[in-house]
Amino acid sequence: MITQIRGRLVEKNPTDVVVDCSGVGYLLHISLNTYAALPEGENVVLYTHLSVREDAHTLFGFISKTERAIFKFLISVSGVGPSIARTMLSSMTSEEIQQAIASENVAVIQSVKGIGAKTAQRVIVDLKDKIVKTFDIDEVSLSPSNTNKGEALSALEVLGFQRKQSDKLVAAIVKEYPNATLEQIIKLALKSL
Repeated sequence: MITQIRGRLVEKNPTDVVVDCSGVGYLLHISLNTYAALPEGENVVLYTHLSVREDAHTLFGFISKTERAIFKFLISVSGVGPSIARTMLSSMTSEEIQQAIASENVAVIQSVKGIGAKTAQRVIVDLKDKIVKTFDIDEVSLSPSNTNKGEALSALEVLGFQRKQSDKLVAAIVKEYPNATLEQIIKLALKSL
């Protein structure tokens, strides 16, 4: 399998590029984010994914390993093919996709052309755990009361509790009670410390 290509950028279009690698020109399908990050006519390194179908072998190129990982996650979902995954990566950055999936934001995912409500929900159900684990996203930071979390941690620190211990406890409280007020978070934490 071809995992990366290093060579001179011969041709650059918004949807594809040609990279000359030792006299062989490779056509790579790219996202708009990769297009924007590529220099003009210089030596480049693109991380790749080879999509093999009955009627075609298509090489996709990515500016970063993170973008390629998101692409692979997306095409693993039933109903999301390489072209929809590429459209999604063109519409949003890798980080925006990670946040949308981790925070279960169906509307953002559904805003991508070609993705309906059911597919958006399937993407979230299939990928949330994988995205959170792979990219080490703090689930608590996704909750709306994360400002309360920070304030509660500061208050507990002022009261003399260790930050590490408080952080784990407050994170668990905010996860269990996402709509808890600052007072409730502190009271629950004090009961457990």
